[in-house]
Amino acid sequence: MLNKITKSKLIIFSAPSGAGKSTLIKNIIEKGNGDIELSISATTRPSREGEEHGRDYFFISDEEFNKLKDSDSFIEHANVHGYQYGTLKSFVHEKIQNGISIILDIDVQGFNLIKKSMEHNLSIFIIPPSIKELRKRLISRGLDSCDVIEKRLTNASTELKYAEQYDYIVLNDIFENTLNELVSIIYDENYKYNKNTYTNLLKDLLD
Repeated sequence: MLNKITKSKLIIFSAPSGAGKSTLIKNIIEKGNGDIELSISATTRPSREGEEHGRDYFFISDEEFNKLKDSDSFIEHANVHGYQYGTLKSFVHEKIQNGISIILDIDVQGFNLIKKSMEHNLSIFIIPPSIKELRKRLISRGLDSCDVIEKRLTNASTELKYAEQYDYIVLNDIFENTLNELVSIIYDENYKYNKNTYTNLLKDLLD
């Protein structure tokens, strides 16, 4: 069993689409002791079948969302496909005060907003072994057309340029090794991390 996280915090994860971030996050939470959870966002989109208010999202009206936005109640917020999404400060602060760390799965734009507004956070950027491998993973998912895959790869090249702004860059090559490293980063205060190694890998990806 893992040791308890010494100090609860907001843990920010970013990665290009297809890098395996969501699966890693799911496994990190499963390995935890109930002291780490995935953030729940507020959204103005209607709930889908099987979704529950307060479990999957906080489903609210545009009027409610705009009031919260005007009162500076969000750590970050964005408009996606015509609906508003945001991370509530009150939700994150309550969890952290109760000894629970919160994982936030977010893009680089959201990260730039959060790092300025949240003092106690830990940021991790997941990188693939290569752009060729990233393309292979996107194709194997079978979720996107060729045009969408090419767009995701173009976006990946842009997103990777922000990786050095994060506290940790982690390569997702062999899944179990990556998972163990992430668990060490989050739970082990004495973990020795060599950022230069990953910075060099990042430069290779960008070349």
